[in-house]
Amino acid sequence: MTNPVAVITGASRGIGKQLCIDLAKAGYDIVAAARSTADSPTKLPGTVDEALALAREAGGATMRGMAVGLDVRDEEAVAALADRVYNEFGRCDLVINNAAVAPPGPTLQAPMRRWRMAMDINVHGPMYFMYYFCPRMEPGKGQVVNISSNASQAPEFGRASYTTTKRALEALTECMAFELKDKVAVNCIRLELSVWSEGYTYTLPDMDFSDFEDPVIMSDAVLWLTKQPVSYTGHVLTIADMRELGAVRGVTRIGDRGKSG
Repeated sequence: MTNPVAVITGASRGIGKQLCIDLAKAGYDIVAAARSTADSPTKLPGTVDEALALAREAGGATMRGMAVGLDVRDEEAVAALADRVYNEFGRCDLVINNAAVAPPGPTLQAPMRRWRMAMDINVHGPMYFMYYFCPRMEPGKGQVVNISSNASQAPEFGRASYTTTKRALEALTECMAFELKDKVAVNCIRLELSVWSEGYTYTLPDMDFSDFEDPVIMSDAVLWLTKQPVSYTGHVLTIADMRELGAVRGVTRIGDRGKSG
């Protein structure tokens, strides 16, 4: 029997990297996708190659993996990745749409290309992954988890394209859950608290991150969703919601990982 296969976008750092590690530990084969690769790194720390190496350590000898340099705005690249995953692994059981951007500044003073970039990455990218992967998932067993933000409910956040696209992603989650009923479960985690990532520490080197939570809480949330039946679909859940359900461990600061297990 082959391992289940998880495809994770935005997998080079932060939440995406942690998901690679913890899903591998849980028995998944990992497809780590992001723009940052060893051959073509970005200015931010982390690459998909590093994430996959950590996943291999966590998953052991039986874990198969694939590190892919990919821009989620590129529909043809997403379609090609789906073909490659099904050709090499024979299946896909879980897609996690984690990649996102949040361009800062007043919308009407910024170039329109920033607005289009947010739409392309935060909405069109997840749609491409659902479009090319979901119809090929085994009916009744596939899962999609979209990652949203509490900014979807906060126009005062000051990044209108992020608020707009995250609210759209939540609506897209509900629509795809309806269309894929009894075939693929589609749910969304609306992250309402601050989670540590390498990107934060790079761009805000003087900030105090002691109150930020460890990205392992997102692994708790995703793994709980993967254990639900396909009928559990169309939900937009905060971490607080999932803690009430017993799905996510209690408050876990970035420095507490060793204490929390």
